Amino acid sequence: MRFEGFWLKPDGKKNKYWHIEVPILGICTQGKSKQDAFLMIKDAIELAVESKGFKVKVLPGDDNTFTVGANNTKVFVAFMLKQQRSSHGLTLQEVANRLKVASPNAYARYEQGKSVPTVEKLTELLLAIDPEHEPILKVT
Repeated sequence: MRFEGFWLKPDGKKNKYWHIEVPILGICTQGKSKQDAFLMIKDAIELAVESKGFKVKVLPGDDNTFTVGANNTKVFVAFMLKQQRSSHGLTLQEVANRLKVASPNAYARYEQGKSVPTVEKLTELLLAIDPEHEPILKVT
């Protein structure tokens, strides 16, 4: 599984750095060149995930886009879910309530990487976190 990101090149006046961001992970950084920005986002994600042996691969895309993948899907999806829940200011219990499950442990298993959701379940989890934004699967 890969997540999409985008980059913006410097305007040459006030901003001399390449801005790079992966919105679904809530991570952004900058670099002195596009290549440097790609290395910075890779490092930023690996540092944020904090899982031994976890490695990120950055793949340039069309125009100003790129994707990031990882060597461990469980950890990567778990991190994304936690980032999404956190960025929406929700507790585990609040997400569990939205999923209509009695215990937050059922949802927490996904954030802990103990379970990997199916596509249907991932959609359900993301909609529980943010009902106004339906996830879009993009095939490249």
